Amino acid sequence: MGSSFNDEMSIPNTPADKAGKVIKKEFKAMQPAGAQVKVVFRAPKNGTLESAEVQQKIAEVLSEIKKDSAVDSVAAPMQLQNLSENKKIGYAVVTYKVEAEKVTEASKDKILDSIETTRDAGIQTELSGGDIKFSDSETSGMTEIVGVLVAFVVLTFTFVSFLAAGLPILTAIIGLAIGMLGIMIGTNYVEIQSVSLTLAAMLGLAVGIDYALFIINRFRQQLAQGDSVPESIAIATGTAGSAVIFAGLTVIIGLLGLSVTKIPFLIAMGVSAAFTVFIAVVVSVVILPAILGIIGHKIAPTKQNRFLEKMTGAGKKRTGSNKWGEFVVRRPLAVSIFAIGLLAVITIPFFHMNLGLLSDGTSKSTETTERRAYDLLTEAYGEGIHVSLAVVAKAEEATAETQNTMNTVAKELGDLSDVKSVTPAIPGPSGKIYMISITPKTGPDDTKTKDLVNTIRDRSNQTEKKNGIELMVTGTAAMNIDIVQKLSDALPVFAALIVGLAYVLLVLVFRSLLIPLKAVLGFLLSLGATLGAVVFFVQDGHFQNLFGFPAASPILAFLPVILIGILFGLAMDYEVFLVSKMREVYTHTGDPKRAILEGMRESGKVVVSAGLIMMSVFIGFMLAPDSIIKSIGIALTFGVFFDAFIVRMTIVPAVMALMGKSAWYLPKWLDKILPNIDVEGESIIHQMENKSEKIYKQNS
Repeated sequence: MGSSFNDEMSIPNTPADKAGKVIKKEFKAMQPAGAQVKVVFRAPKNGTLESAEVQQKIAEVLSEIKKDSAVDSVAAPMQLQNLSENKKIGYAVVTYKVEAEKVTEASKDKILDSIETTRDAGIQTELSGGDIKFSDSETSGMTEIVGVLVAFVVLTFTFVSFLAAGLPILTAIIGLAIGMLGIMIGTNYVEIQSVSLTLAAMLGLAVGIDYALFIINRFRQQLAQGDSVPESIAIATGTAGSAVIFAGLTVIIGLLGLSVTKIPFLIAMGVSAAFTVFIAVVVSVVILPAILGIIGHKIAPTKQNRFLEKMTGAGKKRTGSNKWGEFVVRRPLAVSIFAIGLLAVITIPFFHMNLGLLSDGTSKSTETTERRAYDLLTEAYGEGIHVSLAVVAKAEEATAETQNTMNTVAKELGDLSDVKSVTPAIPGPSGKIYMISITPKTGPDDTKTKDLVNTIRDRSNQTEKKNGIELMVTGTAAMNIDIVQKLSDALPVFAALIVGLAYVLLVLVFRSLLIPLKAVLGFLLSLGATLGAVVFFVQDGHFQNLFGFPAASPILAFLPVILIGILFGLAMDYEVFLVSKMREVYTHTGDPKRAILEGMRESGKVVVSAGLIMMSVFIGFMLAPDSIIKSIGIALTFGVFFDAFIVRMTIVPAVMALMGKSAWYLPKWLDKILPNIDVEGESIIHQMENKSEKIYKQNS
């Protein structure tokens, strides 16, 4: 069946979208047949594009490109009269018969092969295709491999067994393959962006390994206690499996919550990622137990792994998390102040965050043809060449003076300080609607371009009162501005929904008012610090060579919303795995300090391992060549680090030590009406213990 990704990120019914629809309807005859590609040429060092020899080579290339049956037309630089002032740079325009997402790989290969003719002749030739990608913007496969290798090392240290370490990776890959196949089939029926596939791969791989880790860890614990393989599988699936289902549901809820933004491409991202998480859960609780039944005692803790025990330090009575827990409990106030202060400082850059959508000049490396084309066009025509602004001027009625009035409006727009050039007003068939094309002085990522779009929109009221003409603006820059605004408006609503949902959910799980409040505030702390770190490295450009960013750039407009949805699920997972054990101990002993230490000892190692695995997978995606994927990778890496290690493993036990017994306060009237949620299936353990006790008594 194949796959068909649509990388256009647009939002219906925005001002730019409405203006674009007017142009498509009124100026239908002027619209290109399909997607367009600029073939950018730079003459050899001592020549120009006007020389006969260079012209001949360019003609040969364009003639070869025209042989592709998918190409509708080809316009040469001389035909378009677009040579730069020094006659060294110009571009041809190739128009396809279909939209960008329908341009085949064969057509892309054809044009790439064709331009080798001019390249071999010493004429630099690059391609700028807009939504048509000629460079591999996806992960190359090495990103996943790096993440998996690091995860395998972490799992080896955790389980002290190569077989046990490899099993979570095997099941995660099975789940990932099923999830990816499902998404690719889905692209034939709904619009899904290619970045959705990458995001889904990130999460599917990370949670797939983590969820298997939880179940295998419990399975091995039961084997170590002397339970049979079937009993161990039953207990592991009933307890850790229940926790995995809860964990998966929280992540899925966070991702599906993106639907409240009512932004199509965000909803597609959320649904795609949620699907892979769902598959990871199913594989963990259905396929993994079957595999455990086949492997049996082969992954049980044994004394034969002395080499691995020596290398990893496994088997020590006082684990690292227990030592850390004792340190935190002894100095809760100092630890709380330091950790919270650290996250607060890291959050500071967040307050000058600039949201936007990336251009080829900021998202592509100089190793890609798109970036080289971008730089050539900038050198020849200025940054404004990359900004297509179309102003729709709409009169109430067509009169003899309409054309003159429209030209006056065009001249006034051309007099704006940030406008480089403006075309005369072009009338549509109705005589009431005109189109004015504007080239700004600044590029797509410049705030002055945004200010220009807003200025033109603000002038609409003035021109309507003065001349009876309504102004509408569309084009890539205008669409990007509207998308950023829509996302900014949706962010507080989505954040409030997620925070409120997290609080209610944790009140039900922990039967406490203060612990959920602490968890939610910790989530906000880790979120703020994550966005602060991303701004510091990506937007401000610090250490950009270390992370491989081609240039400082705005923060992806949809990144904060995506980050909230994903980090919410992961943060709640870590909170539940850590604090549920504390609640169990506190319920039996009434000793808050002992509950914290027991919880850190029993669950801390798993939380640390899960966090390291998540980070290893996300770090792998930071190596991707595309800045969009790289930005998501760095955000999720920092998000997991701050939440798992600073918030859950440091701030949570420190604050709970300060609160003492009051941490578990819940009004009696509320306790009576709240349902009892057994996240980790401990009731199963009690049932089996009672059953064993009855059998023992019967046999006595």
